[in-house]
Amino acid sequence: MNRNSGEAARVEDAVLTRAAQAGEVTALGLLLERHRAGMRAVALSVLGPGPDVDDVVQDAAVTALRRVGDVRDPAAVGAWLRMIVRNASRSLVRDSVVFQPIDDLHLPSTDAGPERWLEHHTMRNWIWEAVEELSPALRLPLVLRHFSTGVTSYEQIADTCGIPVGTVRSRLSQGRAKLATALAATADAPHGDTAQRIRASRIEARETLAAAESGHFGALLTERWSPEITLLRGNDPVGDRSLLVRGMDGDLEAGVRQRLVHAVAGRSLVVWEMALLNPADNPDHCPPSVAWVMTLDDAGRPHRLRLQHPRPVRAIQSLTPM
Repeated sequence: MNRNSGEAARVEDAVLTRAAQAGEVTALGLLLERHRAGMRAVALSVLGPGPDVDDVVQDAAVTALRRVGDVRDPAAVGAWLRMIVRNASRSLVRDSVVFQPIDDLHLPSTDAGPERWLEHHTMRNWIWEAVEELSPALRLPLVLRHFSTGVTSYEQIADTCGIPVGTVRSRLSQGRAKLATALAATADAPHGDTAQRIRASRIEARETLAAAESGHFGALLTERWSPEITLLRGNDPVGDRSLLVRGMDGDLEAGVRQRLVHAVAGRSLVVWEMALLNPADNPDHCPPSVAWVMTLDDAGRPHRLRLQHPRPVRAIQSLTPM
């Protein structure tokens, strides 16, 4: 590539990046196609040949969608995309892939002006509106992979959803493709306030834990959760409201406490990620954390609950506080 063609490419990158930052999905798609070969080459250089290469490149595309507003030099977007791939590939090698939660993305500094801050939140609300357009089967793996902090590996997602790891890969691939279509379809639709929904969910989580510690967990479930609430292990029902209450009360009696670490909140799906604090005289009573993965009914009440620990739980009776 000569100097003139290189400069022309940078100018075109800058135009497409600014359009993508303004919310044009087509522009982002063109950017990704222009740089896909370079992104793939970076993944190959770190990971070597294998299916993880395509997974990392696809993950980078979703990350680019969420973070394109952070690009400071639109003409250098190619280097930015390759950096995302390199970081994700290295994390995968370390077996500790972590995708930044959507509600904790780095906000532009206040001196960037209120317009930039507003654009950031508008983009976030738009993404969530598109996520809600996905089918439940595609939505859950995508949300866990990209928006949770602890249930991000294929194995953890497979265990939570009750599907094989290969199916997780397939559904993530389908979900990412359909997300682009959903983004285009919802571009002009009204978008809910994601930040407000997450704040409300965090309050709800803390109120739930407080009710449990005061002995009113069952009453709270009756008041706020679906009367048909079902605990699932994968896709299999394993208990109802009474099991949830027994499990919570049993762990509290053993001295275990939960503290909210992170919340993901959509209209149909909520994830509460909790740290588990074991008593000093029984530090191994529970794993160090648990994610409550809740599907909501039409009234916005938890209807189906899955619990995911960072490592297998010894027995169903040791379910940590629900």
